[in-house]
Amino acid sequence: MKLTIVGCSGSIPGPDSPASCYLVEHDGFRLVLDLGHGSLGALQRHLALADIDAVVLSHLHADHCIDLTALHVAHQYGNLGFDGPLTVYGPAATAERVASGYGMSSTRPLQASFAFREVAAAAAIGPFRTQAERVAHPIEAYGIRLEAGGASLVYSGDTGPCQALDELASGVDVLLAEASFVHGRDNPRDLHMTGREAGQAAADAGAGRLVITHVPPWHDAATAASEAAEVFSGPIDVATAGMSLDVGR
Repeated sequence: MKLTIVGCSGSIPGPDSPASCYLVEHDGFRLVLDLGHGSLGALQRHLALADIDAVVLSHLHADHCIDLTALHVAHQYGNLGFDGPLTVYGPAATAERVASGYGMSSTRPLQASFAFREVAAAAAIGPFRTQAERVAHPIEAYGIRLEAGGASLVYSGDTGPCQALDELASGVDVLLAEASFVHGRDNPRDLHMTGREAGQAAADAGAGRLVITHVPPWHDAATAASEAAEVFSGPIDVATAGMSLDVGR
């Protein structure tokens, strides 16, 4: 299983990265996790848009989903070789959210571009066994676990510390965890994690590796990684746009 960081900036695109987007590949299947602001352009550095096999959305905040509107434009007007509607897994209101983001009064025009499916607790998407668990965020949001070829990856999406994430990540090879907040500040509950909390989640889960992501441009990713290292003794990486790693190796 190969993970490529397409975009990792939290909340808004940053000067060095689009918002959240991750490409996961195994056995020729290309799955995209989230499509936040600016990510569709960067994604084309890694594959042709018509080669996307599926999209999975963790939740419907714009920094995780809004570039589906651009993908609709590419599908309908780009003559790029799409082979029918692309399957998009997400929360129940995904079609309505995309239509609203594009300024449509109906979801009907999206049907030629996308086949919407609700995120399921357990499913098979191509070669991946997937598991989704509701996590701590103000709107419906999911952590996603992917398993294939003996390797496992968990993406936290956006979440505060929660038991659901700890259980989802149990024994995982790579935990891709958000760290939007700074430890020691008066941070809201059930919204995001600090680097220390991401590290604690990795430690509690017995994760093999932690990848820190979703750090907003006004915070320092190196600080988040240092916080994580105080409580997690395994390898820690800071996500950067374009970075790739082989999961499970």
